[in-house]
Amino acid sequence: MAGWGAPIDPSRPAYISYKTMLEAGRQLEIIERGAAEVISRGELLKKLERGIPLRVKAGFDPTAPDIHIGHTVLLEKMRQFQELGHEVIFLIGDFTGMIGDPSGKSEMRRPLTREEVAKNAATYKAQIFRILDADKTRIEFNSSWMAGMKAGEFVRLTGNYTVARMLEREDFRQRFHNQNPIGIHEFLYPLIQGYDSVFLRADIELGGTDQKFNLIVGRELQKSYGQEPQGIVLMPLLEGLDGVKKMSKSLGNYIGITEPAPNMFGKVMSVSDDLMLRYFTLLSRISNDELVRLREGVKTGAVHPMEAKMNLALELTERYHGREESLKARAEFEQVFRKKELPDEIPVHKLSWEEAVMWLPRILKLSGLAPSTGEAQRLIRQGGVKINGQRVSDPEAKLPKGDYILAVGKRRFVKIEPAN
Repeated sequence: MAGWGAPIDPSRPAYISYKTMLEAGRQLEIIERGAAEVISRGELLKKLERGIPLRVKAGFDPTAPDIHIGHTVLLEKMRQFQELGHEVIFLIGDFTGMIGDPSGKSEMRRPLTREEVAKNAATYKAQIFRILDADKTRIEFNSSWMAGMKAGEFVRLTGNYTVARMLEREDFRQRFHNQNPIGIHEFLYPLIQGYDSVFLRADIELGGTDQKFNLIVGRELQKSYGQEPQGIVLMPLLEGLDGVKKMSKSLGNYIGITEPAPNMFGKVMSVSDDLMLRYFTLLSRISNDELVRLREGVKTGAVHPMEAKMNLALELTERYHGREESLKARAEFEQVFRKKELPDEIPVHKLSWEEAVMWLPRILKLSGLAPSTGEAQRLIRQGGVKINGQRVSDPEAKLPKGDYILAVGKRRFVKIEPAN
């Protein structure tokens, strides 16, 4: 660790060897696509006009083991920066992950253990290269500089911000007003995230709109260290399949990047026409010009929304499963949804029957069609479960031991066979 006020300046990697870069205005047009806010546009344009690779940082706390396409909004923007010739740093906040990001929280968040952080970080690393170029991605862990910071240096770091400034954050202000506890360690989170930008000498930081306060702290800390403040590109939080709430596994409105190709394809096809256009903006790799033509075509009726959605589903499924699997998923979708037939291949689950008759919600859970018996009951009550093609409505239903084809919604099928 260099002395206070002189953070280590990591050398730029050798792979940045671009002789020419796109004109700055054209780069900015690509960068601004889908962005909720750029801070500030003029500063960012000046950085781009220098014609040299910029250091672009995005931080991820390893709080969840699996990535859904909502997470990939930031990753896609990072990929765009890579293709424009800039240096991308995927920062895993293993140190801050043990504090717990308080953003948007109404109460203290349980810090992760070191073991949880390490496990989740490994999963992140295994998944991000489905999107980013592994040869042009620099991975850093903020524990590598934070864990070695001396107590005196850390105290001086905290002196760069006041409690009053921290309480300007909406979530902190609300908790203070409602007399809900705020841990001192929670005030440290944005300071440490900001110091990451100082240490890495970030030119640009990417983040979701919920991270705006933290990213601005990074700008202000850089000024305190005598550095040029980083530009900020804030990306929106992607709505889930319901088109209303943020995509979340806990809400069940997500599309996981590791789930089977038919499921992914079918879920994309289930979104509304309006949400489809938003997904095109934030997730598709069609050009800005193509996006404008698509929007106009849907508006005028020249492009049928179903066909546009089919193209989006094919693009996203191919990205994570390859061309062959995406084409098979499309064919299966057309067979099931347009011809109202069962898919050619239905996964078989060998079920160990605990007794001669078993509770249906438990069967759905054991077969992987529902994460819990409570969720299975909800699906049954909503009419989303079929047995051998017949809808079932009784959440207390029981099945005798035997072979069944179970369906949840229009996309998920499992053939149950007794294992004993």
